[in-house]
Amino acid sequence: MNAASSQFETLPSPDILSRANFELVVRRIADDIAFGTDDSLFVGSGLEYAQSRPYEPGDPVRQIDWKLSARMPVAYVKQHETLKRIAMYIVVDTSASMSVSSTPLSKHGLAVWAAAAIGLVGVRRLSPVSVLSAGSRHGRSRSDGVPSLSPDDLWRDLEPLRAHDVDEDTELAERLNALSVRLTRRSLLVVLSDLHDPDALTALRQLGHQHDVVVLHLQDPAEAGGLRAGYFRGTEAESGQAFLADGRQRWRDDCTLARDLAGADVSYLKLVTHRPLLSPLRQFLLTRAMLMRGQR
Repeated sequence: MNAASSQFETLPSPDILSRANFELVVRRIADDIAFGTDDSLFVGSGLEYAQSRPYEPGDPVRQIDWKLSARMPVAYVKQHETLKRIAMYIVVDTSASMSVSSTPLSKHGLAVWAAAAIGLVGVRRLSPVSVLSAGSRHGRSRSDGVPSLSPDDLWRDLEPLRAHDVDEDTELAERLNALSVRLTRRSLLVVLSDLHDPDALTALRQLGHQHDVVVLHLQDPAEAGGLRAGYFRGTEAESGQAFLADGRQRWRDDCTLARDLAGADVSYLKLVTHRPLLSPLRQFLLTRAMLMRGQR
């Protein structure tokens, strides 16, 4: 990483910047995470089908049209025309638990930066993008939620999400279930959340069988036993339930979570608020792009 981009490894809270400065930082982050990647991130897992023709020696076996070949005296292979651009829906959890933080940058802030950068890269690669809130504020975003190639629409989607709200309820599972019903064509869904909604995992598994789904799991170091404290009393941000805990207590088995999602073909990356964003996100996207190229 060059010196010019290293300054963005320490990101401010997105709501303290003017819109112009917010957009400037997002553009720099997008430049960095897109470096070395290709369009495989935004074209889904296939190509647009054109026609089938008789098999010729040297044609890849994986291109054989098995259904047609079974009905014909000779084998046929599929021909494709252009890369299939699919719509991208970026779902940002803006609920109260995302705003509670033991670090200068909250889970909510990190999610907004990542969502904005991924969305801008998508628009630049000519994939229509829609950014949606998975909290009770969703009515303040672009009402139709239709993916757009316009950067202006992207900034309008992001603007209501920049500020955090410690009283906001989660609607992650509800929003995911609504998308599952609404989306009739295969789409790319990027979900940024701390996954505190107990019903969200079921919704994600269902979507994983229908669409290309990426989960960016936001975590505060305190949730992994990194809180430098003994016993303490706390209150769950969204339910209001009081509890007594140890500062070294881990609140979730992330390995089990990742395996559970992988079983539904959901890509998973954990992002922790006290660690850099760019390097792990860029490596994750590069790896995912290589896997998708292998599927075509």
